[in-house]
Amino acid sequence: MIMMSTTTIRIDDALKKDLDKRLKETGLTLNGYLNLAIRQFVIQNKVPFEVLTPEAQPNETTRRAIVEAEAKALGLIPDHTPSFTDAKSALAYLDQDEK
Repeated sequence: MIMMSTTTIRIDDALKKDLDKRLKETGLTLNGYLNLAIRQFVIQNKVPFEVLTPEAQPNETTRRAIVEAEAKALGLIPDHTPSFTDAKSALAYLDQDEK
């Protein structure tokens, strides 16, 4: 006879609702899915699926920098950013900025 244990997990309410809906569409229950994932973890000795994160959304400062860079690349605004052909010139520029 196989011994079974009970485990309690905490899941965000909205996430659980979405999860239950999607599992139902595939014919799985939350318990069935967790047992499947756990068994595969033990068999494969690794997380049995690719772990993805939501696409990062840039903050306002980053978004503005992206827009500015794209505008410069398209020639919509002048690009006064210095450019260098070698490290020595770049370091000299940085040194003059400190003075």
